[in-house]
Amino acid sequence: MQHGKYRFIVGFLAAPLALYVLFVIWPFIQSIYYSFTDWTGLSPEFGMVGFDNYSRMLDDEVFWKSLQHSLTFAVVLPLVTVGLALFFAFMLNVGGRRRRGAAIAGVRGSSFYKIVYFFPQVLSIAIVALLFQFAYNPNSGAINSVLKGVGLDSIQPDWLGDPDLALICVMVVLVWSTVGFFVVLFSAGMASIPRDFYEAALLDGANRFTTFFRITMPLLWDTVQSGWIYMGILALGAESFAVVQIMTVGPNGGGPDFSTIVLPLYVYQKAFRDGQAAYATTIGVALLVVTLAFAAVVMKVGRRERLEF
Repeated sequence: MQHGKYRFIVGFLAAPLALYVLFVIWPFIQSIYYSFTDWTGLSPEFGMVGFDNYSRMLDDEVFWKSLQHSLTFAVVLPLVTVGLALFFAFMLNVGGRRRRGAAIAGVRGSSFYKIVYFFPQVLSIAIVALLFQFAYNPNSGAINSVLKGVGLDSIQPDWLGDPDLALICVMVVLVWSTVGFFVVLFSAGMASIPRDFYEAALLDGANRFTTFFRITMPLLWDTVQSGWIYMGILALGAESFAVVQIMTVGPNGGGPDFSTIVLPLYVYQKAFRDGQAAYATTIGVALLVVTLAFAAVVMKVGRRERLEF
C-alpha cells in the first residue's frame, strides 16, 4: 500500500495546485506589485513610485469611510445573519411542539419554510438589489406606499437618499438575500445530530433554550464558524459591491456623501472610472489584509475543542 504513495498524491495534486497558483496566488502577487507603480490600467507603460500610493491611501478620506463601512458590514452582517439563520434552523428542526411518537420535531410545515427561506438564493443579487431599490423609492416605493396606506404619511423617509438610513437599508437587503442559505446549511447540520441527545435532555428537564446552547451549538460549532467566515467574506466582497453599486444614489456613487461606499466599490471606481489602476490595487491590498485579518480573528476567537458524535 505504501509503494508509489507519494507519486500518486503528487499526481493528483499537481494540476489543481498549478491552477490555484496561476488563477489565485499569481493575481494577488501582481496586484501587490502594481500597487508600487503609477499604472493607469490603460497603458502598458508604468513606472515605480514606491510607497506613494500607500501614503496617498492613508490620507484619503473616502478610503477611511469605505474601510469603516466594510468593517461595519464584516461585524454586523455575520452577527445578524448567522444569528437569524440559527434561530430559524433550530425552530424548523427542533423547536416545534411535541407530537405523538416523536419527542423532538420541527414546526409544522418546516419543509415549506425551508423553500421560502432559500428562495432569495435563486435570484441574482443584481435582481434583488433592483427590487429593493424600487421598494425603497420615496415617491412610489412599496414601503412608503404601505406607510401612507396605514395613515403614516408623515413618516415617509428618503430611505436611500438619507445618509443616516442608506447604510442600514443596504444591510437589510444583504441579510434578506443571504439568511436563507445559512438556514438550509444549519438545518442540514442539525438534522445529523442524533435525536437521542435532545430526548435525553428533555427527560432531564432541559428546555429549548438549554438544549440549543448545550447540545445544538457545541455540536454545530464547526459549521457555524465556517458560515461566519463565509458571510464575512461575502460582506467584504462581491455581495456588498453589487448591492451598493446598484441601489445607492449620489453623483459619485456610494450613496449621499459617500454614506454607503465600501472598499470593493471604491476599488472599482478608481480602476474603471478614474483610470487609476495602481491606486485601485493598493486599496485592493488593504481589502485583502482586512479579509485575512477577519478570518484569522474569527478562527482564533472561535477555536474550541471539537466535539464528535
